[in-house]
Amino acid sequence: MSTVLITGATSGLGRYLAFELVRGGHLVLAHGRDRARTGQLVEELCTEGRAEGFVADLASLAAVRDLGARVAEAHPELDVLINNAGVGGGPPGSGRELSADGHELRLAVNYLAPVALTRALLPVLRANPPARIVNVGSAGQEPLDFADPELMRGYSGVSAYCRGKFALAAHTFTLAEELAGTGVAVNVLHPATYMDTAMVREGGITPWNSVADGAPGVLALATRESGSGGYFDGTRPARAHEAAYDTAVRERLETVTGHLLAV
Repeated sequence: MSTVLITGATSGLGRYLAFELVRGGHLVLAHGRDRARTGQLVEELCTEGRAEGFVADLASLAAVRDLGARVAEAHPELDVLINNAGVGGGPPGSGRELSADGHELRLAVNYLAPVALTRALLPVLRANPPARIVNVGSAGQEPLDFADPELMRGYSGVSAYCRGKFALAAHTFTLAEELAGTGVAVNVLHPATYMDTAMVREGGITPWNSVADGAPGVLALATRESGSGGYFDGTRPARAHEAAYDTAVRERLETVTGHLLAV
């Protein structure tokens, strides 16, 4: 059985995944931002299997890197990372928000945090092949404007969300090439459209699907051989935004990402 770290495990899809994986015999490392809610989740999970909690605010890159260090030290056997935590577009008409590091909040949490956490955990994952990284993305993707990656002009929460998810998909493809032959697979997926989550309801959207509808694709990528460098719509192989496959776009994204992570 695997040792699985799930970010954003205290609600929505992450919570559902945590219970499914615990019931399947896996050790679940459940990440949450709130200590009390994370502790309560772990108590509930431990009535059905093995679980441990880790608390961190993914809007802080220092906290993200600290989370990676704590997980790596406590669980050198880690072999699955599910980057699930995310921030939606916010209530209609809401304004631009900043992370603890001064980055645009949605780019910070939906993109920079999973990139930084993955980097922090790669040595452990590479030591435990076959290992898997699952990036929970979205069909909502919009290419970054490299002249304004943090959306200083013409801000829209929906655009900010879609740009972060585009970046996550493009980065996944680059990382898959980097990790080829290492025994670490990385894939990205759109789990389901408008699942019944706080993120969707906050955006004023009536949910189309339950979190149970979004779980099978994530669970398949986390527990079964599915190749690497793929984009999935649920359990089905699909295509991300075409620009996410463009080598020049991906190279520029990696350069911009390096600058943002260094700030």
